[in-house]
Amino acid sequence: MRLLVDSSVWIDYFNGRLTPETDALDAMLGREEILVGDIILGEVLQGFRRDADFQQALEALRLFPWVALLGPEVAVESAQNYRRLRKMGMTVRKTIDSFIATWCIINHVPLLHSDRDFEPFERQGLRVIHFSP
Repeated sequence: MRLLVDSSVWIDYFNGRLTPETDALDAMLGREEILVGDIILGEVLQGFRRDADFQQALEALRLFPWVALLGPEVAVESAQNYRRLRKMGMTVRKTIDSFIATWCIINHVPLLHSDRDFEPFERQGLRVIHFSP
């Protein structure tokens, strides 16, 4: 199975936080095709203060296929998803989350995340990795 892992999980993972999502990621390493999105890559790497930590994380993330998450098709469909959710009374707080969710929907790739902002996108067809805690 191919899946995309959100920065919310990668950040916890690199910080050594034990959560159900980081446990799920750990269990999937080497078993599933884990994709790293360009926007997610930027979000994760910008948080490292020390150069050595930045380089270590970059080398670790290079082990996975990188994908471009944003292009004109995703941008337009993301705006449509945002508008549909707003009409349903749900406000998406972060534009980047809308891009990530929409890319996953368009490409039929499930998402592993620990960010409640993705929940409304499940109504738009976002498949989420669910796990048993």
